[in-house]
Amino acid sequence: MSAASSPLAATSGADLLLWVAVPYVCLAVFAVGHVWRYRQDQFGWTSRTTQLLEHRWLRWGSPLFHLGAFLVIAGHVVGLAVPDSWTAAVGIGEHAYHTAAVWAGSVAGVAMVTGLGMLCARRLLTRRVRLGTDRSDKLLFPLLSATVLLGIAATLAHNVLGAGYDYRSTVSVWFRGLFLLRPHPEAIAGAPLLFRLHALTAFLLFAAWPFTRLVHVWSAPVGYLVRPYLVYRRRAAPPATRTSPASPRR
Repeated sequence: MSAASSPLAATSGADLLLWVAVPYVCLAVFAVGHVWRYRQDQFGWTSRTTQLLEHRWLRWGSPLFHLGAFLVIAGHVVGLAVPDSWTAAVGIGEHAYHTAAVWAGSVAGVAMVTGLGMLCARRLLTRRVRLGTDRSDKLLFPLLSATVLLGIAATLAHNVLGAGYDYRSTVSVWFRGLFLLRPHPEAIAGAPLLFRLHALTAFLLFAAWPFTRLVHVWSAPVGYLVRPYLVYRRRAAPPATRTSPASPRR
C-alpha cells in the first residue's frame, strides 16, 4: 500500500494528534512513570488511607467503588480487546452481547458512580479528610470523575435511550490498533462525541496514574493466598516468685 493510499495519509493533523500522538505519549508516561515512582518513592506506594479520620462514608463508598471499578474494567477488556468475531465464534451474537453489556455495564456503572460520589463527598465534607488532600488527589478525583461520568453518559445517550451504537466496530478497532502498532485514527474520529471524550480522558487518566494513589492497584496482596500459615503459640506464664514473709515488727 502506498503512502498516498494509507489511512494515516488521509487523516487530518488534529486527528493524528488526538488519536495517535496523545495516546502514545500517555502510555509512555504510564510506563516510565511507574518505574520512576517505584525507584524514587517506594514508601509512598500506597493508597494513603484516611480510615482513621473518617470511616462511616468510607465503609460503604470504598467497596461500592472498587467492586464497580473491577466490573467496569472487565467489561472494557472484553469490549475493547476482544474482537466481535471472537465472541461470535463462541456463539454470542451481537444482540446478546449488546443486551448483556448494557445491563451489566449499567449496574457496574451505578455502583461505581455511587461509591465515587460518596468518596468525593466524604473528602469535601469531612474537614480532617479535606485537609489531608494533596495535589495529586486534586488532579485524580476530577479526572476520574470525568472519565466515569462520560462513559455513563455515552452508554445512556446511545445504547439505553438512543438507537444503539456499535463501538466495537470503531472505538475498539482504534484501541487495538494502538497496541498492535497499526493505529487507525479514522476509526474513532467518526465516533460520537461522548465516546471520543471518554476515550481521551481515559488516556489522560493513564498518564496521571503513576503519580497518584492509583499505584496501589499493583500492590494487591496476591502473595497472601500462598504464603505459609503463621503459627501462634501461647506465651508461657512466668514462674511465680516467692516472696519472703514480712519480718515482725519489734
